[in-house]
Order: sequence, then C-alpha cells, then structure tokens
Amino acid sequence: MTAPEQESPSIASRLNSSVAHAARRYDYWLGGKDNFAADRESGDAIAAAFPTIRLAVRENRSFLRRAVTFLAEEAGIRQFLDIGTGLPTANNTHQVAQAIAPRSRIVYVDNDPLVLVHARALLTSSAEGATAYVDADLREPTKILEDPQLRRTLDISQPVALMLVAVMHFILDSDDPYAIVARLVEALPPGSYLVVAQATYDPLPPPTVAALEAANARGNPKSRPRSRAEFARFFEGLDILPPGIVSVAEWRAQDEPQPRPSFVDISGYGAVGHIT
Repeated sequence: MTAPEQESPSIASRLNSSVAHAARRYDYWLGGKDNFAADRESGDAIAAAFPTIRLAVRENRSFLRRAVTFLAEEAGIRQFLDIGTGLPTANNTHQVAQAIAPRSRIVYVDNDPLVLVHARALLTSSAEGATAYVDADLREPTKILEDPQLRRTLDISQPVALMLVAVMHFILDSDDPYAIVARLVEALPPGSYLVVAQATYDPLPPPTVAALEAANARGNPKSRPRSRAEFARFFEGLDILPPGIVSVAEWRAQDEPQPRPSFVDISGYGAVGHIT
C-alpha cells in the first residue's frame, strides 16, 4: 500500500467506542485486541445464544482463503475488490492472492475508522502488485466504484473478483441489498467473479433463533440472516461454481482437517459465481 495519508479530523471523529461495530466485534471473536467494551459486550451476547460463533468466524476466514486461492490459482484473477474487509488478521485477501500471483492488485473497502488506520499501516502490497484502501460504506456502491483510489488501482475493464464475505447480513432489507450487489456486479466485465458468505438461520433450532433474534433486537449492529433462497438471489444471472451454495465450512474444503464442522455450528452459506 502506498504511504498513509494524514488522517482527517472527520475520520477520527467517527470513531465511537461506545457503539459496537461489526469489524471490531469480529476482531474480538477472532481473539484480537482492536476492540472496545461495547464490541465485547455485543459479541458475548451473541455467543451466549450461539456458542460456536468463534468457530463460525474462523471458518468464514478459511472460506475467504480458499476462494481467493481458487480465483488466483485456477481462475487467473489478478484484481480483487474486498468490501467489508474488517480489521487485518491472518490470510488477508492480498496476502493469499499475492503469494500465488505477486502482481495481483487489491482494493479493500470498509467504513470503520479504526479499520482504516490499521489497514493503511498493515495491508502492504508486494513490490510487483498493489493494494489500496477505500473509506466507504457498502450501501453506497456508486461511491465505491467511482472512488479515485479504486480507479487508480483496478482496471475494471478487466476481470475483478468482488469479495463480500461476512458483510451482507449487515445490509438490512430496507437498504435493498440485492440492488447494491447488482450495481456492483453490473460494473464488472465478463470473466469476473462474485464471492459471498453470509449468516443464515436455516439449520438452527427455533430456541436458538429466538435467542439470536432477541440479542439482535437489543444490540447493534443489526443483522439480517437469510435463507438459502434469499442468499441465492445475490447470484441471479451468474453461473454458480461447484459445489454450489453450501456451508462455508464445506466449500472446496477437501484439503481441510476432517471431519468438517457441522452446518448447525457454522450457520453460514458461501458460494462463488462467475459473471459471463
């Protein structure tokens, strides 16, 4: 990544440690230290209702690693747009892609100022490739696509992998998630790919769903788990690659430790679609 720019007061002023943020809560579940009391309180409330949440978020990271590995190694993708990247951890998109293809170019997008500071400092590119960071909200896809940093880093006339891993469940129905994804996909040329992972209630027993819904109603950020049919709508008009829509723990996981975690323990769908 290029040298960090001086942080503006407007970005610094947005850091509100009293309200939980998805990226910082995710960091807490992964055992990180870049989180606040509100994030830990929110994370503990969800863990009380869904005790395997830490396993689930680790499997989301493993799904991202396997998807990026496939895209860089087998599909020949050299450009990645990772929206809702979260705080830097192991096996970030650029590390996985550039280990396979050092010339890979990656743009990260998130809207948390703490993520912004850490990403600019830590998500450094290989000498041959490039990484950039865009401070933006997924709810504003046109702003993301028109951002000068993105335009300088990616050539969107060439194939791009759009990564939406563990972020779409924070886009509520009132924000029209399908229109957001469609706007992003429409901007990408044939040969591009869409990668989505998102939470679901499908395998969970009713008492667990009720407990999670109660925790969701009390806390922030709000989430909207989706059914398999609702998840599939993100891929309308795309060719979904084998093995199709499956638990994130099962997507091309034949080389992972066996047996794989159960769908009940993970409760998240993953899939990769090809834009033709």
